[in-house]
Amino acid sequence: MTFPVTIFHNPNCGTSRNVLEMIRAAGHEPEVVEYLKAGWTPGALKALLDEAGLTPREALRTKGELVAELGLLKDGVGEAAILEAMIEHPALVERPLVKTPRGAVLARPKERVLHIL
Repeated sequence: MTFPVTIFHNPNCGTSRNVLEMIRAAGHEPEVVEYLKAGWTPGALKALLDEAGLTPREALRTKGELVAELGLLKDGVGEAAILEAMIEHPALVERPLVKTPRGAVLARPKERVLHIL
């Protein structure tokens, strides 16, 4: 029986690459979703964040200029507005997110992935 693992991966991110290697080192060959190419649907992203116990604000990538340009770090910006921005701009989602039958995590720090493998 296989143990399904999905990593929402950005190959340009060192942490994401490290987590992918950790998953493989644990004996799993994950489904790799390059979310910057694939994008997100509102329902799928919301469900993944809910499973990981994260609000859109907690999963928001705060590095880079885009988040500031869009004003998403200002007080009073609602979760729905952040989620909408993440759908429109997938790079705003912090990475990597990993999902297994044991749950979902934002693997930052990378060792957090070990709890669900």
